[in-house]
Amino acid sequence: MKYGKWFVRVNWITLVFIFLVVIAGSFVRITGSGMGCPDWPKCFGQWIPPTEKSALPEDYKEVFSEKRIKKVAKFSNMLEAVGMEETAERIRNDKSILLEEDFNARKTWTEYANRLFGFMAGNGVLLVFLWIILKYRKRKLIVLSSINLVFLLFQAWFGSIVVATNLVPWTITVHLFFALVIIGLQIYIIRIVAPSQQKNIKVSKSFYALVFFIFVVVFAQMFLGTQVREEIDHLTKAGIGREGWAENLGIIFFIHRSSSWLVLGLIAVMFWISRKRKDLRIIHWIFAMLAIELLSGVILNHFNVPGLVQTAHLLFACILFGILMMATFRLKTKEIA
Repeated sequence: MKYGKWFVRVNWITLVFIFLVVIAGSFVRITGSGMGCPDWPKCFGQWIPPTEKSALPEDYKEVFSEKRIKKVAKFSNMLEAVGMEETAERIRNDKSILLEEDFNARKTWTEYANRLFGFMAGNGVLLVFLWIILKYRKRKLIVLSSINLVFLLFQAWFGSIVVATNLVPWTITVHLFFALVIIGLQIYIIRIVAPSQQKNIKVSKSFYALVFFIFVVVFAQMFLGTQVREEIDHLTKAGIGREGWAENLGIIFFIHRSSSWLVLGLIAVMFWISRKRKDLRIIHWIFAMLAIELLSGVILNHFNVPGLVQTAHLLFACILFGILMMATFRLKTKEIA
């Protein structure tokens, strides 16, 4: 089946917005703007947030604190119902979750911009789903777009939990996981609707296995990175400033850093094998993205984790993840003489 140009374009645009949501979320975190909006989906009870504290009632902290107490209680009960009693109890007893921050216009609008990107990405996924249902009606695409829409709705709901629990670290990791799943599903949909843009490439079974192994390692590396970020959050709460982060990070940081060099070695081998094949330019892009990713990692390690470099580090990790996923879809195993 041939799909229209605008349908293909909308799918690519939706993918771009999903990436922008991930990057905006990272920027929100490094600027400490996650609690810039104390409620969800509105911000201070408004669809367009205020720019000055005077626009809010004097008791705004108490108002939103009460709402948070109710949402946290519901979330804790849900965790308890699925067997996570210890986690539920820890959230109930964490009084820091209920602390409301002072209004800060910069943080509020930073978080609001993040939500706008999320709104655009959500509408893109919804538009793709409706387009498929109304025009193309291909079963595989209906299933994929339906799952992606459900995951996106879950991601939006879970975003409200992240806000309600005052950015409890593990919730942010789960948030990233579902973002990557949504990215993967959207890439797969593009693979189906735009095959001419992603032609199959014949490679040996061993080469495909190498690419797939690197993809798995990069996926794991991204989650190790979120664990490192959680350690940084703990250090910050303990009163250790940015200048002391690098020397106080634990074993997870060491594994994350060391594994990066393993990935570099594997991709260098992959690049060497594919260097003379013009149809394997996607491998060259993978090598370039990893080189930039490692450079940003070195800067993070040696320059006390500068904020904007953290965002760049996540950006190139997500791009690397996306290109590797595209490669696993495009490569087809066939022994080459």
